[in-house]
Amino acid sequence: MRMTVTLGINQIISHGFGLFLFAALVPLMQTSIEISHWHLATIGALTQLSYLAGAMLLGLIGHHVNSGRLLLVTGSLTTLLLFSMATLNDPMVITLVLTIMAASAAISWGAIVELITRFGRPENCATNLATASSGTAWGYGLNGLLILLVIPLFGWRSGWILAGVLGAATLLLTLSLLRSLKQRHANHLVEETSAALSPLQLFRTILRERTAFCACLICFLVGASTMPFSTWLNTYLAEMALPPALGGYTWTVTGLTGMAAGFLIGKLADRRGHGLALLAVFGGFALSLVAFAYSPARFAAVAGFGYGLMYFPMWGIIAGWVSKQYGSKATMQINGIGMVTFGLGGALGNLIAGFVRDSSGSLAGVYAMITALAIVLTLVAGFICVTERQPKPPFQPAF
Repeated sequence: MRMTVTLGINQIISHGFGLFLFAALVPLMQTSIEISHWHLATIGALTQLSYLAGAMLLGLIGHHVNSGRLLLVTGSLTTLLLFSMATLNDPMVITLVLTIMAASAAISWGAIVELITRFGRPENCATNLATASSGTAWGYGLNGLLILLVIPLFGWRSGWILAGVLGAATLLLTLSLLRSLKQRHANHLVEETSAALSPLQLFRTILRERTAFCACLICFLVGASTMPFSTWLNTYLAEMALPPALGGYTWTVTGLTGMAAGFLIGKLADRRGHGLALLAVFGGFALSLVAFAYSPARFAAVAGFGYGLMYFPMWGIIAGWVSKQYGSKATMQINGIGMVTFGLGGALGNLIAGFVRDSSGSLAGVYAMITALAIVLTLVAGFICVTERQPKPPFQPAF
C-alpha cells in the first residue's frame, strides 16, 4: 500500500498540478499577466503535442532507462517548474514551462506503471494501478481547495509555490520508497531487457496481438469520447441556457467519483477480471450519457458521475490487463503507445466536434457522437469480458 500511495501522490504532482493547475488558475493569472486567447490556444495545442511526444518517447526508449531514476528525474523537473511558475510574467515562457511539464507527466505515468507491475503483488496489480491513476482526480480536488482556501489570502502565485512544496515532499517520499524497494528486492533487480520490445517489435505486437491492439483501441476511443465531453460540456450547458453552477457541480461530482473509483474498480478487476471491470465502467459511462442526452438539465451530474467512474480508473485497469500477458517493460511500452492513441483520439474527437458545432449550430450532435462511442467501448469491453475467460497461449513477441 505504501508504494501505491506514494506513486499515486506522484500522479497528483505530475498530472493534477503539472497538467491541470494552470487551467484552474488562468483566470486569476490573467489579472496580472496578459495571457490572451491566442496564448491559451497555443498552450492547449503544444501541451497536447508534448504529452504525445513524451508518451511516444517512453514507448520507444523508456525500457532502456531505470524507471525509478526516471520517476525521480521527472518529479524533480516538474517540482522545479512548478516553483518557477510563481515567478514568471512572460506568456511565452509560461507556455514553454507548461509544454515541458506535459511531456514529463506522460513519462512519469509510464514509470509508475512499470514500477507497480514489476514490484507490486500480481494479485493486486489492477487495484494498485487504478488507485495510482486516480491520483489525477485527487489533484482536481486539491486544485479546488487551493482556489478556495489559499489563493484568496495569498494570491495566485502562492498556489504554484504550494504545489512546488508538495512536489518536493513527494520527491523525498519517492526516494525513500525506491531505497526500500531496492533493499527488499535486492535479488530481483535484473532489468527485464529480454522482455522489452524493439520499436519494430512494439508496433508489430500492437497490430497483431489481441491484448495490445485492444488496449490501444480502447485508449483511442476513450480519447475521442472524453476529450470532447470535457472540452464542450460547459459550452453545451450554456447553449441550453442552464445555470453555470450546474457545470461546476458536475465537475465536483466527477472529481469525487474519480477519487473513490480507482480503488473500488481496481478491486473488482483483481477479483472478478479486468473485462468485467471495463464493462462496468464503460457501461456506466454509456448509461450516464444516454440519461444526459435525454435530459441534460436533470442528468448533467449523472454524466459527471459516469465520466469520473470511467476516466480515472480506466488507465490503471488497462495497464493491469496488459501486464497479465506482458512483462513490466513491455507493459510500459504498450501503455506509452496507448497514451499516444488516446491523444490522437482526443484531437480527432475535438476536430469533429468543432465541425459538427459549426455546421449544425448546436452541440447536441456532438454528445450524440460521444454517447455512440461510449456504447462502442461497452461492446469492446463485453468482447474482452467473454474472451478473457478463455485460456491464452504464452506471449511470443511478434516478428
